[in-house]
Amino acid sequence: MGTGMVSRRGVFRMLAAGGVGATAAVVGMRAKSWFGPDRLPIDGGYAPAGNELGWHNGTVRTVWHVNTSRPLVALTFDDGPEPDWTPRVLDALDELGAKATFFVVGERLVKNAGLVKGRYARHEVGNHTWAHKDLAQRDERKVREQLRRCHDAITEHVGRVPTLLRPPWGHLGGSTLTVAEEFGYDVIMWSQRMRESVFVDDPGGIVADTAEAARPGTVILAHDVGPKDRLVCIDNLREIIKAVRARGFEFATVSELLAAADPAPATAT
Repeated sequence: MGTGMVSRRGVFRMLAAGGVGATAAVVGMRAKSWFGPDRLPIDGGYAPAGNELGWHNGTVRTVWHVNTSRPLVALTFDDGPEPDWTPRVLDALDELGAKATFFVVGERLVKNAGLVKGRYARHEVGNHTWAHKDLAQRDERKVREQLRRCHDAITEHVGRVPTLLRPPWGHLGGSTLTVAEEFGYDVIMWSQRMRESVFVDDPGGIVADTAEAARPGTVILAHDVGPKDRLVCIDNLREIIKAVRARGFEFATVSELLAAADPAPATAT
């Protein structure tokens, strides 16, 4: 497909083989991960590869970046919408005609529906759970509840059916992949993030850092709610957009970026 992605089955083949040191990490931290909030994502959920009724035979795309020769990047915002923050992001995007993808928290969308009414029209909206819960620590039933409630809220208040999921903190367990398949979601991670904590008092630094790190097919993680150190991104979003464009890039929604993927190379038969 030309994207940086793996299937659900591929994820678990990798883990079973000890890919990226996963097996050692699980063994070394198992007692700790069973009880604490630092529980490992790969240790979570009670449906690591299927459900109680049998195996799922489908696949789920898990995307970090998109392999494309076109100068496109996807700017994504997590955790909103909230007053003060989200309108400022939307104002900057509207002023410069830039597109973005918002991974919304369902209960915040319902609470602030009037705040964003009609304002997501040019953008894409994805599922970020109902209450920003760690899906890797939840079984299939609880994951389904989190995704269904947010899915329905987006459908009602945005007027479109979401096709994308970003799990909070990027924590991805087997139960999440199982339910994502049911909804027909692509799971969207990121390949670059706004480093607000590094550049809290350095607006020029975050502008340059974000622009210089951009590559064709990059998925950029930002937030439209959170602690005050993230304001360095919000306050300088216009300059960030201009700097990325000055390097020859344009902003696309995640689905547009996926559609721009280069064809996968032919495999030998």
